[in-house]
Amino acid sequence: MPDTKRIAVLGAGNIGGALIGGILTGGVADRKHLVATDHSPERAKEVAQQYGITVTVDGNVEAVQGADIIILSVKPGQLPGVLKEIRDHLRDDHVLISVAAAVPIALIEKIVAKRLPIFRAMPNIPVVVQEGAIGLAANGVGSAAQRKSVEKILGAVGVVCSVEEDLMHAVTALSGSGPAYAYMFIEALIAGGLKMGLSRENSTRLSEQTVLGAAKLVRETGLHPAILRDQVITPGGVTISAIHELERHGLRAMLISAVETATSRSRKLTEELLAKFDKEP
Repeated sequence: MPDTKRIAVLGAGNIGGALIGGILTGGVADRKHLVATDHSPERAKEVAQQYGITVTVDGNVEAVQGADIIILSVKPGQLPGVLKEIRDHLRDDHVLISVAAAVPIALIEKIVAKRLPIFRAMPNIPVVVQEGAIGLAANGVGSAAQRKSVEKILGAVGVVCSVEEDLMHAVTALSGSGPAYAYMFIEALIAGGLKMGLSRENSTRLSEQTVLGAAKLVRETGLHPAILRDQVITPGGVTISAIHELERHGLRAMLISAVETATSRSRKLTEELLAKFDKEP
């Protein structure tokens, strides 16, 4: 049975649209209990036609007034303005879910000036195919039932991991940016196949399926990747020769450093956002 909670998605871009699709496909809510808004008339029309729900242009206040759960799916720079627009219409029993990167819960609380459940989520782009990795933090105001509702919504588009908010920077660096790292890895495998004479079609298909299958084995077996890697290696074989080359060029060290650098950048962006807000009247 669909949840009877009324859900409003403010911002129907890529992530917002994916959440709408997941909510409907996963039976979290039906079409009459789900509305969305977007500042673009073209995008609003597209989402309305695709999902058969009401999507208004700049109708944030009306959407909030008729909702129980509000998903804030706008760009970080736009979020303060949207919060100021809707704050006088927020109720204590409203649940806010922000998917705006770098915007801390403390800033949201400061702007809305109300004590209500606030959840901060960091989804990544594979939510558009319902295979997202999503970090979730909360302000501790919400009930267990409200957290369950939030996890059900986000779980419709991927895997949800609860973390302390300070670790959301690491989540952003690892899984938020992670698809870009994976795409580069797949791209390099394809190029290697091409260099060795495979057709582009075959090289692409073999590369994408190899990465997909490897990830699925990690998930379904629960084994450490190092154990699975060793199962592929034979003494004096092809795989160990390739691994030696990867280790020689520091693949693991580069990826660890990438996550570390991206985490630092995420922290810096949050600091810049807070400083900008403090300067505003």
